[in-house]
Amino acid sequence: MTGGAPLGASFDPDRISALRPAPGGGTGAPAGRPRFTTGRAFGRAAVVMAAFVVLLYLIESVDSIIDYCIDCTGGIEPRAVDGLDGILFAPLLHGSWDHLIGNTLPVLILGFLTLATGIGRGLAATAIIWVVAGVGTWLTGGANTVHIGASSLVFGWLTYLICRGWFARRIGQIVLGVVILVFYGSLLWGVLPGQDGISWQGHLFGAMGGLIAGWVLSTDERRHRRQLRTGTTVPPR
Repeated sequence: MTGGAPLGASFDPDRISALRPAPGGGTGAPAGRPRFTTGRAFGRAAVVMAAFVVLLYLIESVDSIIDYCIDCTGGIEPRAVDGLDGILFAPLLHGSWDHLIGNTLPVLILGFLTLATGIGRGLAATAIIWVVAGVGTWLTGGANTVHIGASSLVFGWLTYLICRGWFARRIGQIVLGVVILVFYGSLLWGVLPGQDGISWQGHLFGAMGGLIAGWVLSTDERRHRRQLRTGTTVPPR
């Protein structure tokens, strides 16, 4: 960044299978327990992220063709009333093709992994990251600067994927978080003030948004653990 469950059909075999009683009682998949699924869920995540990246390239193409400098007028302008709309649009805008190309692979990989935990949950996490990053940048960004780029989402997805498993106490997601930390953890240095023209505020508040999303969206699992500790058996919603 410069200065980032749809309803199934009425007859859904997977859903029906999940609701069938499992050996020993209960259902095959407890409600509210996020998990990595295969096939359809991965396909949906891939389609959504591919469509998002196509949208980013379409916007940059239009900006190049009409030479209007959409990124100059649609970004976040800190503490300026006219710059508030940038909270909605800034992650969609990039200052150059190099800027967009540099963000493309992290957007595809980390965005896909976030949505692969469940489309609804992943979109909710993205919304939290989007708002926290935008508002934080608007409040703290330098005067007379404009902040744009999907890297605020990248930093948010990164911290969400790293912390989500720890909050939910789910082994598979913890392992995923460790792997992501190994491969992408060095990006976190981007939350510190550094190179001119790089919105460290967008990176910082994007990362904070990911932590908040991980905490908020693990509420059911944390409540379930508290119920188990107190001897109740009500499953998470």
